[in-house]
Amino acid sequence: MRRIAALTLTVGVTWLVVTRLPADAVQRPAALALGFTLIAAALAGALLERIHLPRVTGYLLFGMLCGPYLANIITRPMARDLQLINGLAVVLIAFIAGLEMNIRRLRPRLRAMMQLGGITMLVLYVALFSVFWAAWPYLGIAQEVSSVQRVALAALLTTVIASFSPTVTIALIAESRARGPLSELTLAVVVLADLLLILVFTLMMQFVRFAFGGGVRDVGLFIGLSWEIFGSFAFGAAIGAVFAFYLRSIGRELPIALLTLCAVTAGLGEILHLEPLLAALAAGLVVENIAPPKGDMLKDAAERGALPVLVVFFAAAGASLQLDALALIGWVAVGISLLRAGLIWVATRLGARYAQVGPPADRLVWMGLISQAGVTLGLVLIVAGEFPDWGGRMQTLIVALIAIHQIAGPVMFKAALVQAREVGRLDEGRSPLEEGEWSALHAD
Repeated sequence: MRRIAALTLTVGVTWLVVTRLPADAVQRPAALALGFTLIAAALAGALLERIHLPRVTGYLLFGMLCGPYLANIITRPMARDLQLINGLAVVLIAFIAGLEMNIRRLRPRLRAMMQLGGITMLVLYVALFSVFWAAWPYLGIAQEVSSVQRVALAALLTTVIASFSPTVTIALIAESRARGPLSELTLAVVVLADLLLILVFTLMMQFVRFAFGGGVRDVGLFIGLSWEIFGSFAFGAAIGAVFAFYLRSIGRELPIALLTLCAVTAGLGEILHLEPLLAALAAGLVVENIAPPKGDMLKDAAERGALPVLVVFFAAAGASLQLDALALIGWVAVGISLLRAGLIWVATRLGARYAQVGPPADRLVWMGLISQAGVTLGLVLIVAGEFPDWGGRMQTLIVALIAIHQIAGPVMFKAALVQAREVGRLDEGRSPLEEGEWSALHAD
């Protein structure tokens, strides 16, 4: 009750400040947005955790309800100010993910992870493309197109919709502090899919340009793609090696050193046109596999210190969800969302059977692949910017899908973690590694 009262009081006071005072009376709207979000969204996340829902969902719902499309307590300018933390948040979340991946521990299962991820993506791509090509006249994106254009557009739409959300998956793993087969398997699949997404999206954009008579761009685009992927890994590995040396030789003031690492990775990554998520993931991998046991100390400190960043990041994401797009094309989006979820379930079961992945991960991993977030939105913004006519309609559809998957995905993944934990408790013959998977979700 105290938390409900505190949340109500915080929201009420901020609503009065935003709606009753003149706009020029609020001297620092960015500071107001940050303070309000940190307090109120954290309380909302804690309340949802008490009814066994993810804190991340609480942050998202808070941002959505208080955002510009509903209550408008977090106005559009305030929402834009909150998104300034996005770069730092993505880097921190990905760095924590890298700290979770110990190569020595994962080596016996790397082949199975690659097989499951590859089969899942192949089945998902083929099935979605077949459905979109057959149902293209009913999607309302581009009606009068040639056969080649229809193939190109269906392939591009498939690539965007088949994407997952590494940031949401990693954040749920960090929030729950899960360890073991399910979390590692899900993380491996989403990272593999993210790498594949960048490559396939670039190729599909070239195909679309060719189909619409724009010509294919020169080889410089493919050089840029290679730099974005492999350069990001190389840059992240270098940053991680320097940080590992710091841990071994000094090892003090870890929170400050970690924030410095994230700021450098985000800042230089943008300047050098690198992918921050891949660079931070590589840095975390290097630290975890070069600098233990202090790397473990860093992992614990990072997971505890990530809470404020996660609160602001996901609350801003909730506030930016374009609910008007969901209202405009809701039923089509719901149908495609259900189709995508069903195909993910089928694809992961086939992949798990071929890769010989054992229970409970074989039947639960699909629940960690539902979320979609910023990467997907960024790709469709590129499409809409280059092809404003049909690209704008495709953007509306994708934004509606993101709104659905942002809310449903975290809930389903946490449910999978809880189910696996219960199975682990019943399995008296489980290995120590499997037992470690289901450490209790951290308390308030």
